Amino acid sequence: MKIVCLLGSPRTKGNSAALAQQFCQTVMELGGDVETFVLNKMTYRGCQGCMMCKTKLEKCAVKDDLETVLDSVRDADILVMATPTYYGEVSSQMKGFIDRTFSYLKPDYMTNSIPSRLQGGKQLVFIQTQAQPDENQFADVFPWCFKRSWLNIAYVLRVFHADHLVDQFGGGEGGVGIVVPVGQFDHIETNDRLCAENNIE
Repeated sequence: MKIVCLLGSPRTKGNSAALAQQFCQTVMELGGDVETFVLNKMTYRGCQGCMMCKTKLEKCAVKDDLETVLDSVRDADILVMATPTYYGEVSSQMKGFIDRTFSYLKPDYMTNSIPSRLQGGKQLVFIQTQAQPDENQFADVFPWCFKRSWLNIAYVLRVFHADHLVDQFGGGEGGVGIVVPVGQFDHIETNDRLCAENNIE
């Protein structure tokens, strides 16, 4: 089983990265193959709106670091996407990737009963963290991003401020709910420590 993990936070030791790492470590212990990309360390552009992926190519025409990521996702069985909530949205690093997945859709995706070019059966694990303790805040981030998702939703984790819970929402077909006390994750850190470890002033 091949798993591709995308870390969307600029903080490599942040909460979303820590949760994704724990998931991937478990997968590797069970014999899975994990490939991780730290999006913030890559150089890439968002979708250019050139429509080449709908008129002349069956993949994104933009040549940059994200080309390797998009190819790896094509071959993966499971995609893990981990992002903090910035300004009420996924991080800009993650949003840039999401926009480029437009290339996975067929030219007639609006009317085609099988709109995706990707092989069926892929699963998505989406990890969203937020400092806001109110679980109703930013609950629309995942549904908005994946209203027309080309992947089956396996797990969706939302992590609230310390002392709150990791909660599952959304779900989709075959989704499984998970509720885990945040206290179980001893690496959930405060903003001050995260900034210091990631050289952010």
